[in-house]
Amino acid sequence: MRLPAWLARHLAALRALLVFTALLGVAYPLALVAAGRLPGLDARADGSLLTVDGRAVGSALIGQSFTDADGNPVPRYFQSRPSAAGDGYDPTASGASNLGPESVVDTLAVDPRQSTRSLLSQVCARSRAVGLLDGVDGRRPYCTPDGVGAVLAVFRADGLTGRITRVVSVNQTAPATPFVPSWQGVPVELAQPGEDYRAAGGLVTPVRGDAPEHPAVPADAVTASGSGLDPHISPAYAAIQVARVARERGVDPAVVRRLVAEHTTGRTLGFMGAPAVNVLELNLALDRNLPAR
Repeated sequence: MRLPAWLARHLAALRALLVFTALLGVAYPLALVAAGRLPGLDARADGSLLTVDGRAVGSALIGQSFTDADGNPVPRYFQSRPSAAGDGYDPTASGASNLGPESVVDTLAVDPRQSTRSLLSQVCARSRAVGLLDGVDGRRPYCTPDGVGAVLAVFRADGLTGRITRVVSVNQTAPATPFVPSWQGVPVELAQPGEDYRAAGGLVTPVRGDAPEHPAVPADAVTASGSGLDPHISPAYAAIQVARVARERGVDPAVVRRLVAEHTTGRTLGFMGAPAVNVLELNLALDRNLPAR
């Protein structure tokens, strides 16, 4: 007996569903699992975990912070670059801050918990902190000495032209001191929380200051990677940390520099990317070869 056309179509669809479920829902995943168990691939399939005494301490592919319970850097370890993934290096919240070059004005709310810092102020604060931690010049162009963006809101009598009537340091509030006392003869005020000086007609004016053109603190020390999970730092950032780590571990800096060199990888295929230092692997080598006193 010939089946009705509608029933034949439904049976054909059911057969196709069962075939593709078996192929793509069972056979294909099992094949990938089997491939991940091949010698040389099994460690990568398990997350490239690094272990100490049989205990996993992290992944070679995902960065982590080396800070104490209060979030302060632990001086005997090399520090990672900043992370914008969740509270820092959270694989479930991988991503960037999405702030760009025009993010130079902080949002200063009456409730400090609702305030947000611009990308410029984040970079300034990080550079200042790294400079203090590692004993190098933490100054950067367009940053104030207290670690925020050196940005003024300049008000003029006729909008964009005319005499200057008022100047506000938009990223500084009391009890700070304005990073410049006056601007073209007009005293500089501190910002008041809750005020939007751009909306009020102020012309946003970043001020370069006298910071060196090439800062001592490298860019990867003050900016997060696109994923927020990068486990590497640049050799330049590692270099400014050598003296601190050597001092904390009571060894010659040359010994620490050799370990850094051993854990520095070159460019991919010799021309792509840049040399990098895996921070977790380097810190594990420090604990293994140069335990802190």
